Amino acid sequence: MTALDAAPSRKLPSRVSQGTRIVFLIAGLGMSSWAPLVPFASQRLALSGAALGGLLLCLGMGSLAAMPVTGALVGRFGCRRVMFYSTLVILAMLPLLATLNEMWMMAAALMVFGAGLGMLDVAMNVQAVEVEKAAQKPMMSGFHGFFSLGGILGAGAVSLLLTLNLSPLMSVAVIAILMLLLLAASFPTLMSERLHQPDQPWLVVPRGFVAFLGLLCFILFLAEGAVLDWGALLLLQNPAMSTAHAGLGYAIFSVAMTLGRLSGDRIIHRFGRFPVMLTGALTAAAGLALAVWLPWPQVALLAFLLVGFGLSNTVPMLFNAVGNQRDMPSNLAISAMTTLGYAGILSGPALIGFISQWLSLSGAFLLIALLLLAVAASARLVAR
Repeated sequence: MTALDAAPSRKLPSRVSQGTRIVFLIAGLGMSSWAPLVPFASQRLALSGAALGGLLLCLGMGSLAAMPVTGALVGRFGCRRVMFYSTLVILAMLPLLATLNEMWMMAAALMVFGAGLGMLDVAMNVQAVEVEKAAQKPMMSGFHGFFSLGGILGAGAVSLLLTLNLSPLMSVAVIAILMLLLLAASFPTLMSERLHQPDQPWLVVPRGFVAFLGLLCFILFLAEGAVLDWGALLLLQNPAMSTAHAGLGYAIFSVAMTLGRLSGDRIIHRFGRFPVMLTGALTAAAGLALAVWLPWPQVALLAFLLVGFGLSNTVPMLFNAVGNQRDMPSNLAISAMTTLGYAGILSGPALIGFISQWLSLSGAFLLIALLLLAVAASARLVAR
């Protein structure tokens, strides 16, 4: 048993949970601040659609490169150091992403930015698992709710500042200062314990139950990525849906997911993990199917509400499950599962595009709905 696995035997101060929420908020702010900058980067670099797609891929590549080793970094240096330095990396990259004029420099900055986001993602989830263990009550959904809240606030704040005629650099500078203040406030509450296992490998292959959870995480992240990248196009297949309204699908999805996560801990405490996992996966599958089949645009938009609420607490419960398994040390297991899950988001657009050519876009979404039914069938194992 590792040092972090033994952590629940001691009582953590309540301020540690508050600091953990702040770190999740920071991660959401940092990740979402890039999205409003994409059109400006495309214009500044005079990119074609294909070139922009290749550039955006660099962010995911950076995250996928950093995530597998972050579990070992947490083991050697503790959550506090990894979260602190990864946040500084994110803060250092944001001004560059707003100003760089060379394609190769932008690609390198995006890879480093993605690496910082990936390391922060793994480290904060390791801390969240240990805080939830120590509290002996559901907390993971609330932590992820603050990440979703940060995503909405970050994208909204940068977009608002840009509409007020602030430059991209000044807009992200405001968010960076806010993130730095939040980091300073949370730093004393972050866990500094190390795993004293000098022989622990840097890279591990997920095995046993962790590999199974990683597959489920891949499916759930694939569903999230499908709504993000292809949801508007799915809605536009209905001739009655306007282009302006099609974009509301993801907005409705995001709000529903945030509200679902912020209330998820109370729901799990009231009904238990198995019913919530089962109902969530079934609800998300039903929402995707209804978005395909319903002929009325306004009602199809509401189907994305079901998808958001359904998916909101499924991934947090996977982190709870991977933190409590015994096939692998929890820090390495979280790193491995997060990497597999993120691969779902990264590869999702291409997979859906390929399936759309083979079947149709509607067929691709229905296939994802079937995969979510497989997640529902696994609910008992996840909640064991």
